[in-house]
Amino acid sequence: MCDLHDQHEHEALPASGPTLSRRRIMQLLGAAGVTAGVMTAEADPAMAAGADDSPAAYEAPDGLAADTPAKRAALDWITSHDDRITGLNAEIWDNAELSLREWKSSIAEADFLEQAGFDVKFGTAGFPTAFTATFTHGKGGPVLGFSGEYDALPGLSQNKGVGHHDPREYIHDPFAPSYGPGHGCGHSALGTAAAAAAAAVAQAAKKHRLPVTVKFFGSTAEEMLIGKTYAVSKGVYDGLDAFLDWHPSTANATGWGSTTAMTAVTFTFLGVAGHGGTPLGNKSALDAAVMMATMSEFLREENLAPSGRLHWVINNGGDIPNVTAEISEISYYVREGSPARVQVLLDKVIAVSEAAAKASQTTVRHRVTSACWNQLPAKAFAELLHANMREIGPPQFSDEAHELAKELQESLGLPQKGMHDKVGELTPPNPVFMGGGSTDVADISWNVPTVSMGAALAPIGTKMHTWSTAACAAAAPGQAAVIAAAKYLAATAVDLITQPERLKAVKDEFKDRTKGVSWKTALPDGYEPPMYEPPAWFLKKTGQKWPPANITWPPKRVVSQEKFSSLGPELEPQK
Repeated sequence: MCDLHDQHEHEALPASGPTLSRRRIMQLLGAAGVTAGVMTAEADPAMAAGADDSPAAYEAPDGLAADTPAKRAALDWITSHDDRITGLNAEIWDNAELSLREWKSSIAEADFLEQAGFDVKFGTAGFPTAFTATFTHGKGGPVLGFSGEYDALPGLSQNKGVGHHDPREYIHDPFAPSYGPGHGCGHSALGTAAAAAAAAVAQAAKKHRLPVTVKFFGSTAEEMLIGKTYAVSKGVYDGLDAFLDWHPSTANATGWGSTTAMTAVTFTFLGVAGHGGTPLGNKSALDAAVMMATMSEFLREENLAPSGRLHWVINNGGDIPNVTAEISEISYYVREGSPARVQVLLDKVIAVSEAAAKASQTTVRHRVTSACWNQLPAKAFAELLHANMREIGPPQFSDEAHELAKELQESLGLPQKGMHDKVGELTPPNPVFMGGGSTDVADISWNVPTVSMGAALAPIGTKMHTWSTAACAAAAPGQAAVIAAAKYLAATAVDLITQPERLKAVKDEFKDRTKGVSWKTALPDGYEPPMYEPPAWFLKKTGQKWPPANITWPPKRVVSQEKFSSLGPELEPQK
């Protein structure tokens, strides 16, 4: 989620002066003409749905988390299976498989749930490495969903438990050395803890005869924000009463803040190749990509609000200086506080691409690879989850975990504070939305009440999407976080089963927040998700056939048909 973790590190608003609710502050700022990152309900209902009426002097309610035999059974199951749980985390960490290609990792997680009594079916929404695992006990109980992810990130390979940068996989190339993939966002732990929580709830329900259906969604390509957004549009999450989510973080906390909506888009420029020593008439697609990158930077001063983010990478810039690049690709993540605001910024980025193509005499096309909404907050759900986090306590970090954290902090030039060993206070979100990360869980949150939380897997002051997080994910810090996160999720889920009034409060708030807002996928019409063809052994193991019905295969080739550029009439020889 890759980016969800930062939303949980709230700071309480000052308690001095008049007490204003977040909703009232939004209204006042709107009346004053302040629009950067703040929208009134009339202007943008998707952002206003996240507004909050909690006063600045908010205090989290007590007595929400119940001590029941079923909850103790779920927590005991996690404790008694901790070696198996941490072993799954280590196995997925070792695999370090990239988005849409999590062949071994998805099977490992599915096997874990099958052994816990779940029925597993692969190929959810057509994605080969996505699966749905279902456990049902009794009739008439709530339907609870858990979210599992297991994809790694490119270039973040790191040896486990090492406090300085030491890639586990170093790829030698005399012209372009690089590192292999690694779990620099901790998804090995994310999927493992969620699977453990789902299994624990199932065992507790069976032991104490609680009616419930537990559904676990193994999701592909979260790092690309592809798996869940498309699955939601196909109705995969329909019928759930509540959805529980977590993400590795640098702190142990939850809240009801929002995230940024996002559209991921790739621009392909097509030119004409030619010898670099005789460049006249060639058309450089790389020139176009560089011009686009440069011009898009000029959007920041007057077109990018504090709630927006714009970042890019050149995916393909050619192979050798002596061949003019005929094809070049540059990818953008365009983020804002709501889908409507994303579209305004995206249109400006597209206009920049067209200007770059015209100036370079190339052609350009673009394709949206993913698009998600901002997350819908769930205050009552967060309050219940926070109550359970306080009852269970922070992760049990060993001296080894703190020592590794301090070594990493020293290596990165940060204060040596170790791991966050407390449960953070529950505080209202900032009244002015200032942007941040995005998650494909957000689309789920508009269709079913959803709660998210963070558990400390990385050292204080560090960030996700770094090699330092990969160093921790399956080492002592990550293994402690996995067990704690599994307990937080399982305990909260059991409360939803044994305390129907808690589930009702969560669902009532969801109904109120979504009033007047009609969710529609931000993916374009006719969208086909990107996929890789699985190896034959994976298809056989998971009982799938290739290709799935929802994509065109083989995909259409991208081939330049451009002509050399004219330099005008031949010059007459001088006499």
